[in-house]
Amino acid sequence: MDMQELKSLIYQGEKVDIECKKAESNVPKAAYESYSAFANTKGGYIILGVKEDKTKTNPEERFILQGIENPDKQKEDFWNTINGNKVNVNILKDEDVFKVESDGISLLVIHVPRAEFNMRPVYVGENPYKGTFKRNHEGDYRATEHEIRGMIRDQNPEGNDSMILEYYTMDDIDKETLRKYRQIFEIRNDGHVWNSLDDKEFLEKLGGYRKDRKTGVEGLTLAGLMMFGTGQAIREKFSNIFMDYRNETEVTVDVRWNDRITYDGTWENNLFNFFSKVTPKLTEDLPKPFKLEGIQRIDETPVHKAVREAFVNLIIHADYLMDAGTLKIIKKNKSFEFTNPGILKLPIEDIFRGGNSKPRNPHMQTMLRMVGFGDNAGSGFPTILATWEAEGWIEPKLVENTILNQVTLELCMMPAWLLKLQELETQIIEKLNTSPEKSQAIQQSLAEATGNISIPKTEGIEAAIVAFANGISVLPIVQCESIENALMEVAKQGKEIADLAKLLSDKLAEKSAERVLESAEKPAEKITAEFSKRQKQILEYMKEGGLYSTEEIAVAIGLKGPRTRQLLNELVEMGVVKCTAATKNRRYIKKSTAEKG
Repeated sequence: MDMQELKSLIYQGEKVDIECKKAESNVPKAAYESYSAFANTKGGYIILGVKEDKTKTNPEERFILQGIENPDKQKEDFWNTINGNKVNVNILKDEDVFKVESDGISLLVIHVPRAEFNMRPVYVGENPYKGTFKRNHEGDYRATEHEIRGMIRDQNPEGNDSMILEYYTMDDIDKETLRKYRQIFEIRNDGHVWNSLDDKEFLEKLGGYRKDRKTGVEGLTLAGLMMFGTGQAIREKFSNIFMDYRNETEVTVDVRWNDRITYDGTWENNLFNFFSKVTPKLTEDLPKPFKLEGIQRIDETPVHKAVREAFVNLIIHADYLMDAGTLKIIKKNKSFEFTNPGILKLPIEDIFRGGNSKPRNPHMQTMLRMVGFGDNAGSGFPTILATWEAEGWIEPKLVENTILNQVTLELCMMPAWLLKLQELETQIIEKLNTSPEKSQAIQQSLAEATGNISIPKTEGIEAAIVAFANGISVLPIVQCESIENALMEVAKQGKEIADLAKLLSDKLAEKSAERVLESAEKPAEKITAEFSKRQKQILEYMKEGGLYSTEEIAVAIGLKGPRTRQLLNELVEMGVVKCTAATKNRRYIKKSTAEKG
């Protein structure tokens, strides 16, 4: 990283992954608190040698790169401290601490990665409950006891759901829920040796009931109670956890949801019942193409399976021992949201890659897999990604909120090209150089053009751009020209958006050429209204057969370019002037008397 790259990082301002400190001659104590905070949150950069003037708002004035006096010594001091007893563990590599120097200024940069789940919490001093920090947009803060306990629980590679809940026995199991589960189990596992076991033995095999050989304590496990327990027993032990499903496909100002499943006293609110009640509602509106496998009709698609897989992930990765949390599922017209308490145990990149599953509740995972729900360990999320990619939809988004300590999986059933098109649309609007009234009209027209696009999933962004151009080309010439001018500015942006802008500009030029040809083939309209004073000036200046640019005519009649362009386009619409199809170098021609008809 050179100084220019570091400046661009600093001038973004202090945020969840950047911390600047003055550190003129010594590494400040607060740097180790930031080390703990970054390691326990999402990682980040600590930059020593930057003074912050909080009275300024301009980043280049607010963050002053004054440098540090002795970078080599501070670097050595930092390593000695981090490897000593100041913090409980060093998770840094040599390349994570480095100097950046330019024009006599030396800065010390410390890149702190996110700590592995089995190494958190990373804390300052000897007491994790006093020295553990986390990070939010306002800076470092001391982690709560519940957050620290959650990190300590996550160190267990065997997960959380095998813990014995003392004094919770088979009397706390809802017999009807377990009966339904066993019925499905027997159908899917015909002849399985567990089918002949009594309920307690059956739960022991699944990990729902356990006896500790050392202490002799026995009882339902967290998995057993949460999956099959009575609602009352679950609420007594886990009053902090709620289950909530909302169908928001038809919400209005007055209607917040059109269907909801949460605890209302009419059902035993255990996880298996919640899963059984909600799953059919999630998938009932998904298309079910007619398909036969032999003589049996197959009513499922990969999308059905992916949505169920997302629900399974919600259950098996949730931290039911948090101080508060909700297993929340929201169904919308074109998307699903699955939210569970607990932060990610693995980095998002590893989850997307798959092959390494670290669920908090592996016994619940087994319980669901034995009755046909959930893929093999580590393959669930890649299955969802592959399904969404095959459908041509926006890539699923996994959002971790380390402040609320929850994770949300967003599954959007919209074409992937829509995001790129919306970005291009936003860029066009930002570059419009016209009056607020006209800008508003153009924004509305662009939104309508986007909303009217309907292309097969197998076609991509290029087909969408063509359809978008078709929608725009029917707009008044004045609006089209404003859009084309904005596109010229957009084309100067980053490569991907520039390529899209050029493609759209080319397609609009083609449409404009077709429009001119169509206009030339039609009989010219008789002009009955009188020309305005400015229109007469333009017609008097133009000679028949001559080619004129907007700029040339603007200078001749003493008007600004945009107003002149508007007048010229009005004359084109009136049939007395025609224009060339080129977008960049458009020229206007005064029609002859014969052409006007």
